[in-house]
Amino acid sequence: MSTFLYRLGKSAYSKPWYFLTAWIVILGVIGALLGVNGIQSSSEMKIEGTESQKVLDMLVKELPAAAGGQASVAFTAPDGERLDTPERLALLQKAINDVYNMEYIINPAKLAAQAAAAGQSATADQSAAADPSAAAGQSAAADPSAAAGQSAAADPSAAAGQTAPYGPLMADGVPIPGVMLSGDGSIALFQFQFTVQQTSLPASVPDNIINTVTEVEQAGSGITAIPSDSLKSIPAIGSTEVVGVVVAAVVLFITLGSVVAAGLPLLTALLGVGISVGGAFALSNIIQMNDITPILAVMIGLAVGIDYSLFIVNRQRRLILDEKLSASEAASRALGTAGSAVFFAGLTVIIALCGMLVIGIGFLSTMALVAAASVLVNVLLALTLLPALLGLVGERICTAKARTKSTVSANKASHGFSHRWANITVKYRWVIIVLVVLVLGTAAIPVTKMELGIPSGASANLDTPARQSYDIISKGFGEGFNGPLLLVAQPNNPSDKISMEQLGKLVQEIQMHDNVTLVSPMGVNATGDIAIISLIPKTGPTDAVTRDLVQDLRDPASSIATGNNIKLGVTGFTAINIDMSSKLSAAFPLYIGIIVILSLIILLLVFRSIIVPIKATVGFILSILATFGLTTAVYQWGWLHSLFGFDTGGPLLSFMPILVTGILYGLAMDYQVFLVSSMREAYVHGRHGNESVVHGYDLASRVVLAAGVIMVSVFAGFIFAPDAMIKQIGFALAFGILIDAFIIRMTLVPAVMAVFGDKAWWLPKWLDRLLPNLDVEGDKLITKLHAERVHKK
Repeated sequence: MSTFLYRLGKSAYSKPWYFLTAWIVILGVIGALLGVNGIQSSSEMKIEGTESQKVLDMLVKELPAAAGGQASVAFTAPDGERLDTPERLALLQKAINDVYNMEYIINPAKLAAQAAAAGQSATADQSAAADPSAAAGQSAAADPSAAAGQSAAADPSAAAGQTAPYGPLMADGVPIPGVMLSGDGSIALFQFQFTVQQTSLPASVPDNIINTVTEVEQAGSGITAIPSDSLKSIPAIGSTEVVGVVVAAVVLFITLGSVVAAGLPLLTALLGVGISVGGAFALSNIIQMNDITPILAVMIGLAVGIDYSLFIVNRQRRLILDEKLSASEAASRALGTAGSAVFFAGLTVIIALCGMLVIGIGFLSTMALVAAASVLVNVLLALTLLPALLGLVGERICTAKARTKSTVSANKASHGFSHRWANITVKYRWVIIVLVVLVLGTAAIPVTKMELGIPSGASANLDTPARQSYDIISKGFGEGFNGPLLLVAQPNNPSDKISMEQLGKLVQEIQMHDNVTLVSPMGVNATGDIAIISLIPKTGPTDAVTRDLVQDLRDPASSIATGNNIKLGVTGFTAINIDMSSKLSAAFPLYIGIIVILSLIILLLVFRSIIVPIKATVGFILSILATFGLTTAVYQWGWLHSLFGFDTGGPLLSFMPILVTGILYGLAMDYQVFLVSSMREAYVHGRHGNESVVHGYDLASRVVLAAGVIMVSVFAGFIFAPDAMIKQIGFALAFGILIDAFIIRMTLVPAVMAVFGDKAWWLPKWLDRLLPNLDVEGDKLITKLHAERVHKK
């Protein structure tokens, strides 16, 4: 490997324009594909095989009108005033009618008229469409008794045990379809249904809806319109990420000592992000991508792209300054040694990311593949484009000042902080090991209380429309109206039918559940074998009690199911999120097992040691538990929330543990490879015991320190992104790197290596014969070059 990369580096250095042209052509092709195919992304996070998804897929096939996406708009009046005054009512009616007349919006008046003209009965297909608010449990407000003749539904206050908490918004004695008014008249909730899921809507539709409903905020009306979060696209990347890149540039300049040297890692990383993310977008019309997917690729691409190029440029400079090699020879040798470490470090990250494919979750697999492609592109750039750029820079990679300073330092034979710190960790190794385990073990304690879900409006910042909409709906109608459930009842015997009387009885029984505010029948389909029911819980969409309610309703042994000889399916956004969290939690141990086994094999090949891979994995487990513990304390419990730019804690993003574990494992092994390969290089070249640990640490720690600071800076920039999901991922990655790079790799690793000494490199002879010698340290390369030099003499 090292010999091959040495030759590749020499070729790229001597013929830079060949390699530069190749990458420019690739970038041009991607740009052309983007121009032809455009950019498409989706907010959908679909998990095949879950109960909620099965029900939703069945509705899409059998009753598409009941399966379309939903959205809402909350209207508010000034304090102490009502919305149902003649002037305000006229404005609201116009805005609501304009929305209903838009394309992709179900218009209840038109469909009701069509059904009446055709002489059809109110089946679920028509009733759901005639009053889309029924899907959110509000058809009862318009005429709930029509479906099953129940008083509880006809008067929602009876079900909630309150005195007229809400009712239909009336105009000339007739209820406005889809609109409810709070008891004090200050809040109106307009809920409507699309003909398709939100992910299939053109981007112009939500924008048009928002523009239409906000027209009520004209001068003098006093009305405020607050669209639901589902109608607004929040930019996932803000200006704060630029700060991370600026910090990275400063660290690169300090580490490499010149603007030219510092600019190369930034240039290759930005190009890598452009190619990988641009390539993903170019294929987005073929492969559906979640909105978070490109953001993740940007995170990973920037971080590893800068780090991998930094390792190679730093090694070249050290060879020039310490061993007085020419820039050409130093670049080739740097690619043969540090380049080998880059290759295997990148391979470890790619394997960790691709391990997500075995979980079988579509949107997560796409995220993993795009992120892995970003890593692969950055590895290829570091091994081909970077030496070409070094060829263009030539001897200017080291300034005259740096060369002079290096000569003076060599004459003084002084040791820096890294050398002193390495000696401290070796001397007090047992104290350090115990302290690290205690500190990280304490930080991991909150993990036992970690709750997974999808962040909702309940945990959004107070000044965001999502939070304002959530709070207003909770105030006027109850927290459960933010997370309605859609129930589908089917007879256990396929030949049986569900009558309207049976539906009414079923609705009344469900209404008796402790955590149910309102149950509304939406009707029975034309064949009579599917009944649709809407349910409003008392609790919010992310509450544990709501999750228990979903499980109770699905239980085939429940009195509701057995007493009515039916099976109940539950879907809706809330149920989908509950199922997603459950499946991801179950898949997490399998994923951990896969990436650990595969990565142990790679580390075994790289280090030719039994102890080093095991030690690296144990250290990672400590760091990942501490990372999730801190993330739980901050984002779930709300500790230091003002420092990190959010107002209210909530559940952690359900796919965050798997995603962060894969990324952090790969990046942690990066530092393991770069740091410990230097220790092995010292051992292979004749240093033993603590001397090999200190010498290897002294050589690699400076660049690992810089790489860690860069990684933390890049990821920390995402902590202050507008989107709550990106915030959590950015925090977990930033603090995960902080813990793993500085506490595990740069403190615990040398202490543990000192405990084992030369035994750390022990490998059974039979295994030594079986394993290929990858020569990551470049020992064979150096021997070969030395022999060639002797032969020439």
